[in-house]
Amino acid sequence: MQANTAYVKTLQDVFGFEGLRGGQQQVVENVLAGHSSAAIFPTGSGKSLCYQLPALHLPHLTLVISPLLALMKDQLDFLRGKGIAAASIDSSLTYDESREVMRSVKAGETKILMISVERLKNERFRQFISSVPISLLVVDEAHCISEWGHNFRPDYLKLPAYRTQLNIPQVLLLTATATPQVIDDMQSKFGIAQDDVVVTGFYRQNLDLNVLPCKEDEKSAALVHLIQTAPASQPTIVYVTLQQTAESVAAMLSANGVAAKAYHAGMASEDRQRIQNGFMRGDINCIVATIAFGMGVDKADIRAVIHYDLPKSIENYSQEIGRAGRDGQASVCSVLANRESVSVLENFVYGDTPDISSIRAVIEDIGSTPDGSNWEVMLNRLSRETNIRQLPLKTLLVYLELAGVIEPQFSYFADYRFKMLTSIDQVMSHFDGERKQFVDAVFHSSPKLRTWHTVDFEALWQGYHADRKRAVTALDYFADKGWIELESKQMTDVFRVIENDACRGENATQLSHSVHQLFISKEETEINRVHAMLSLFETDTCLSHRLAHYFADEQAPVQCGHCSVCRGSVSLLPKADDLSDVSREQLHLWCQPLIDAAVKEGLVVTPEALARYLCGIATPLTGRLRVGKMIGFAKMAQYPFASIKSQCVALQA
Repeated sequence: MQANTAYVKTLQDVFGFEGLRGGQQQVVENVLAGHSSAAIFPTGSGKSLCYQLPALHLPHLTLVISPLLALMKDQLDFLRGKGIAAASIDSSLTYDESREVMRSVKAGETKILMISVERLKNERFRQFISSVPISLLVVDEAHCISEWGHNFRPDYLKLPAYRTQLNIPQVLLLTATATPQVIDDMQSKFGIAQDDVVVTGFYRQNLDLNVLPCKEDEKSAALVHLIQTAPASQPTIVYVTLQQTAESVAAMLSANGVAAKAYHAGMASEDRQRIQNGFMRGDINCIVATIAFGMGVDKADIRAVIHYDLPKSIENYSQEIGRAGRDGQASVCSVLANRESVSVLENFVYGDTPDISSIRAVIEDIGSTPDGSNWEVMLNRLSRETNIRQLPLKTLLVYLELAGVIEPQFSYFADYRFKMLTSIDQVMSHFDGERKQFVDAVFHSSPKLRTWHTVDFEALWQGYHADRKRAVTALDYFADKGWIELESKQMTDVFRVIENDACRGENATQLSHSVHQLFISKEETEINRVHAMLSLFETDTCLSHRLAHYFADEQAPVQCGHCSVCRGSVSLLPKADDLSDVSREQLHLWCQPLIDAAVKEGLVVTPEALARYLCGIATPLTGRLRVGKMIGFAKMAQYPFASIKSQCVALQA
């Protein structure tokens, strides 16, 4: 490939790099040639540069979809440090900060804008961004669009439609963990040519991979030994599954002379940020974290990644060890592995499968809406009413969409309220004729309670025949002018009902069973991922080769020479000891507090709901009933979900 002189100069002058790696160069030149492209590179291989560099040579905005606030922050800090005009719109911004970002984007001053995929559901944001010319849509963690991927996010399925609506000519997909099936799916959904899919090898020759068979009660001592026998003060991440494990392991390490800090999503955001910043600066050398840590942490000199608990899948394992040795220096990745905690991983999977009665409740709710009419739903409310977690609920709606039952239309905020920053008369003075009458109608349809006015869109329609889109546009204009402070809430998704008949009577029963079977199939796929990971850790062939082969990389050496298998250690993972039987009386004692609390709320508790409670799996029901301090919560976390469910069925018989 002939390098483009302009981008090479930018690479050197702005980013401080002399050249691009092979995969990076192909992707950058694809994008600058006007092609959509996909970059499948291992973690730490410079995927972000594949959009950051072309963005400075494209005529309009580059819009980046990023799944996590931490990812956005890290990339923004990097870009701004290079003097690049980049911004994000996210929940951490104040109202005034968001307005300033939008002004800068609209004025063409910002080259790169980062948002979450959920931001595109916001009607106000869509109205704003539809008026901005966009050169490139970048989808980070693009494997989330595939139902076959390890981290499927239903909202990502809408991205191809958003791309069409916003008239974006090119898309760039970025991921570190895509199997051939997932790559094909991503490619198909965005219409990317085969020649524009760039896959580099997954083999990392500087990573020393170790599987250390270790019984559960021996892991703490093994972890202390690993850290204390390593070079002093080397940056280390210890991965655990549960938040409480992060806290207890960090405390255990500290008690053994290792200065460690816990990091997990249950901590206050300012505490997480303080710990992350300390790790980046080198003030903190050991972090004990759930998988929330590491996404967006661009620290090149992490020398050790230790899995205290098993990762959730091979994809997760690959992503997490990929955070080590990004500077190319030798780094060690160790797994303290056994089969004792496999039930905990499996139970998280089972916890996401909705009860068939809950699926039926959603379907019957749709059935109450005539064909061709709109079915409107607030996901958080429907989640509470049906006891389906929001992510599986979104997946359920996608399944019903694919079955031709509903069709997504748009999303909007049900509630708008505003606070006057100037007088209503002052605002009115800027308009005349019909526009003045319309503005007057908006204010008259917005009763005031203390300092805030709440917009009554129904009253506005009845009194003036003004639609909500025009009213929202006007309110945004007022806010842009600094006349009002505007707030919106109660996100509502709107679907058109196509097959009402499928959601009633016997048809509803059949549809509920077929959709439930889709969840069961997904469940089986996820359980198979867990067992594929166990098989990897017990392999008698080179770990590096097996890992690369999983991602269809056949270029890795058959024997790397720097993994535990190549050094002659084939692992047989310790199995769990036989768990003691739980008597019916004991089960009743643990479950009764939940049942009593549900009865008080007029709720029915299914055997599946009881099993999740006993496994310690959070659901809308457990949150609503505040089960954290109930005697039975998480009492059977080490037991297989299926056996717990069977006992709960018998208990309720």
